[in-house]
Amino acid sequence: MDAPDPLKAYLARIGRKGGSRSRRALSSADARDMVRVREARRAFREFHAQCFWYLRPDLQVSLDDVPEIVRGLRRNGGRKGFLAAARLEALGETRRPTGTAESR
Repeated sequence: MDAPDPLKAYLARIGRKGGSRSRRALSSADARDMVRVREARRAFREFHAQCFWYLRPDLQVSLDDVPEIVRGLRRNGGRKGFLAAARLEALGETRRPTGTAESR
């Protein structure tokens, strides 16, 4: 059984709207920052009891909190925390590799 015409029209209209809004342009730095915050939030949840017991467990981690997360992971996270901190720092680096064809 086919959907009535008003329903088809409504679904088509909201489908177009959703598709156009989801095509936003992000700079590479903004995308990298989003990934960095997501990884910091994940590390905060995973290592809260071990490294961040002095902070509220429902803290909304932002980009400004990432250095504190890295410091706590390096200080109290053991090997696993140290590696997570290294990943977070690597995401924050914006240096271009040297020796590429563009830099010559």
